[in-house]
Amino acid sequence: MKLRDFLRDKIFLLLFHFGCMLGLAAFLCLTGYSVDCVFLILIVWLAVLSFWLLGQYRQRRGFFRRLEGILENVDQRFLLGELMPDSFRLEDRLYRELIRKSNQSVIEQLRRIEDGQKEYREYIESWVHEVKAPLTSIVLLCENHKDECTRMILQENQKVENFVNMALYYARSDEVYKDYLIKETDLQALAEETVARNRQYFIQNQMQVEVDCRHRVFTDEKWIGFILNQILLNSMKYKRDEGARVWIFTEKYEHGVRLTVRDNGMGISVQELPRIFEKGFTGTNGRRQERSTGMGLYLCRKLCLKLGVQIWADSRLFEGMRIVLEFPVSSYLSKL
Repeated sequence: MKLRDFLRDKIFLLLFHFGCMLGLAAFLCLTGYSVDCVFLILIVWLAVLSFWLLGQYRQRRGFFRRLEGILENVDQRFLLGELMPDSFRLEDRLYRELIRKSNQSVIEQLRRIEDGQKEYREYIESWVHEVKAPLTSIVLLCENHKDECTRMILQENQKVENFVNMALYYARSDEVYKDYLIKETDLQALAEETVARNRQYFIQNQMQVEVDCRHRVFTDEKWIGFILNQILLNSMKYKRDEGARVWIFTEKYEHGVRLTVRDNGMGISVQELPRIFEKGFTGTNGRRQERSTGMGLYLCRKLCLKLGVQIWADSRLFEGMRIVLEFPVSSYLSKL
């Protein structure tokens, strides 16, 4: 709060005092007081008023600075009414009570929204588990009656399963801590399993895959497997027409292990590259693909942030895409 703003707020009080001072000066002059006495009285009045205003300004500035400090140090700022410092002013106490009542209404509304989201998330999770049962049955039926028709059914069934898994992981993405297990993970086995799960896709798209992941990391195998699967699906979606290839490999760096998925597909322009992890962003290539939703890489980044894994991408148009997952290793573990 600036002194200029404080004085502007007190403009009517100052005008009242100046009017009273002029009235008193006129009265004293008419009753025979000397000009020097009148001038001295006005100087004393003005000095007392100035000291009072300065004291009020310092007191109010300190009060609002404490409020600003509280806002800067608290995560849930809607709790300001509960954290406001005590004040002897009736006006401040009334404001605090009004803010508390308003905040209580906000908290109740947030609780209702959270309860609704929790019910919806639980419904989605139960729905996904129910849907997976017939999807598994379709796979078993097709495996027992192999022909060209069942092969095509398996491919479409795999697409449905991928979308179902995306819905499940998206529903759980805000509560990763409730469903993850950090353990030593063999990236080679995980990559091979992910590739095998999508082998029909790779055959259909005539894509070659090379896997060379010789390192182990401490992470959640299931969630990283889902992220890797989304990256591979993205590579298949934007592959080149002939000679499409994907390389999956790991390498050590100063602070941990990098898992890289590189392809020689369509790539993306330098201008669009910073936005590929945004929700719903499809880019120029995505607009050519009716299946593009802009959710795959967004969900990958969201899950990586929850797991403490860094994800970034590098690409040039028509030169392929490189997506890197960085698994940090603590200084303690690196010495063992």
